[in-house]
Amino acid sequence: MRSFSHTVAPTYDIQDVSMTSNLWIRAAFALSMVSLAGPEAQAAAANPFFTTSTLPYQAPRFDLIKDSDYAPAFERGMADHLREITVIANNKAAPTFENTIVAMEKAGRLLDRVQETFFGVYQANSDAELDKVESREAPRLSQHEDEIYLNERLFARVKKLHDTRDSLNLNAEQAQLLDVYYQQFVHAGAELSKADKVKLRAINTKLANLESVYQQKLIAAAKDGALVVDSKDALAGLDDGAIASAQKDAESRKLSGKWVLPLQNTTQQPALENLSKRETRQALFEQSWNRAEKGDKNDTRATIPELAQLRAQKAALFGYPSFAAYTLYDQMAKTPEAAEDFMQKLVPAVAAEQKREGAVLQDAIRRDGENFTLKPWDWNRYAEQVRHEKYALNQDDVKPYFELKTVLTDGVFFAANQLYGITFKPLTDIPVYNPDVMVFEVFDKDGSQLGLMYFDYFKRDTKSGGAWMSNFVGQSSLLGTKPVIYNVANFTKAAPGQPQLITSDDVTTMFHEFGHALHGLFASQTYPTLSGTNVARDFVEFPSQFNENWALDPKVLAHYARHYKTGAPMPQALVDKIKKAAKFNQGYALGEIVAAAELDMKWHALPATAPRQDADKFEADALNSMGLDVANVPPRYRSSYFLHIWSNGYSAGYYAYLWTEMLDQDVFAWFTQHGGLTRENGQRFRDMILSKGHTMDYGPMFEAFYGKAPDIEPMLAHRGLAADSQK
Repeated sequence: MRSFSHTVAPTYDIQDVSMTSNLWIRAAFALSMVSLAGPEAQAAAANPFFTTSTLPYQAPRFDLIKDSDYAPAFERGMADHLREITVIANNKAAPTFENTIVAMEKAGRLLDRVQETFFGVYQANSDAELDKVESREAPRLSQHEDEIYLNERLFARVKKLHDTRDSLNLNAEQAQLLDVYYQQFVHAGAELSKADKVKLRAINTKLANLESVYQQKLIAAAKDGALVVDSKDALAGLDDGAIASAQKDAESRKLSGKWVLPLQNTTQQPALENLSKRETRQALFEQSWNRAEKGDKNDTRATIPELAQLRAQKAALFGYPSFAAYTLYDQMAKTPEAAEDFMQKLVPAVAAEQKREGAVLQDAIRRDGENFTLKPWDWNRYAEQVRHEKYALNQDDVKPYFELKTVLTDGVFFAANQLYGITFKPLTDIPVYNPDVMVFEVFDKDGSQLGLMYFDYFKRDTKSGGAWMSNFVGQSSLLGTKPVIYNVANFTKAAPGQPQLITSDDVTTMFHEFGHALHGLFASQTYPTLSGTNVARDFVEFPSQFNENWALDPKVLAHYARHYKTGAPMPQALVDKIKKAAKFNQGYALGEIVAAAELDMKWHALPATAPRQDADKFEADALNSMGLDVANVPPRYRSSYFLHIWSNGYSAGYYAYLWTEMLDQDVFAWFTQHGGLTRENGQRFRDMILSKGHTMDYGPMFEAFYGKAPDIEPMLAHRGLAADSQK
């Protein structure tokens, strides 16, 4: 069943439901009907969510939608959905796949529309009014989900079907859907005692509230944590475009005569590579590291231990030893032990490489005439210096060949065309939620309409940090819908009149997020619950990370890496430098992710009996126990600004980025052995992976393509780390 609490992107008693559930339904329905009475009737009728969008692909009516439309649409959407669910649960006819499972798949269309649109906009273009809507609706959505999954009559119908599934003559997708529904009901508490269901509802409501609080604090903390400097000299080392952007950011905050470096979501900040004044580097790093630990209203440290404890208590209700064990039941890894074992295989090679890299950087500091000891705010600057010395590669030499729209159309789109035959047409008549958003229609290899794509690439104070993909409309042949997908990132926008040049990391991000988009665009499922990217966390990053590999493919790179002024292709000597340098600094690059993933797992390995933790002490102890150089290579996210795990659905799941890198490098090795970038290979990957959604178990799906179980060697080779270092 689709999730309703929306903690991404990324949703029942056999007792008589007429008392609790129906009273709740009638109250919600009455509330929604109030909006149709008297002078408010016309405004309610005008709510664009109350009818299916007439735009192509049912795209959201951003030309009509107002902030004030969301709350009434949420309320009516939940009321409508619960009425539909009650009809299904109370159906006197014997349960069938059609009158129970398919009926649930068709239910909740209004709620789907408002939820998919709201959370897409809220993450990317929020404001004070949307903050209020999110705070109000997040716990209600959690309660709404409980009303469905804890409905005993409804679960009895699902269980009856599951118990007799062998006699139902279901096809493979139907059988999978039935099994997924049954497991989700059980995992949501359908088999708990009445007393434990009461406890579960209370925990879920508290969690929804706290996750909302955490996210809102973090958005504000990131905005307030921007580094403000009084002198242009403090930004020595940045190019003219970056300095102009810093001045523009200051002006937008009404800070006349100052310069502002906004924070991105990660620990390290892009400007640290270039800032030559060490005191500015340290100040920027510390602003990032301490953004949500300032003892003010945006400090998240009190929220984190409460979230961890509540999650552990929730897991205990189900008999699991930890929230990690509870969460991983339907992942490819299956257990925390399997995920932990995988990560521990990486630690020796990573730790050895970090030691080698640290010594090289300390030597570079000495050669620079300095005598200070390497610190985290020095690492990226001196790594870039060594990269330049060793490979004669400077990002300032690279960026003129990476103009954003050229990378998108002649790089990202070109690779997709070469692999899958799809084409793209820009649209200017589809309304958007922000003027920076670009829209393209996507056509399949036979020219048929495939879907719609939105691209929102630029950083703004109203946007959450990071980059992501999700759907405004999901694919389902049952519902007659095709995918409407968005990619969002946080690139620095060029000053007016300047070319929109991006870094090589930004290029990788574009290919990564479009890999997610392909997973959604190629969805070909009947049922929305199984469609597209509705897969496990440790599988969903596989297509996106695999797609990164094409950024440096010779044919693709030659097609998009052209000088923004002259159109000249990137010189082969520079291409060679990029490829040689690709494996440089991997102790850092991989180490910061391993440290974050281990930190996530340690928080969610706590048993319910553990006392509430002190966030700072727990984090320090966890980091010090990893066997990595966390003093110089801090985690990509620390606990206080780890949005992935505290609010975006990756709790006990951040290891997925590492796990799926193993999968993607296994498959890229297969591609390399079978001719690389070809339509035949692309079609095979589309048919066997990208179009499958969650219609089968992930292990068999992967092994059918790769020919064997995943192995770690291609991943280590890709990173330039010796396989025998893991011993």
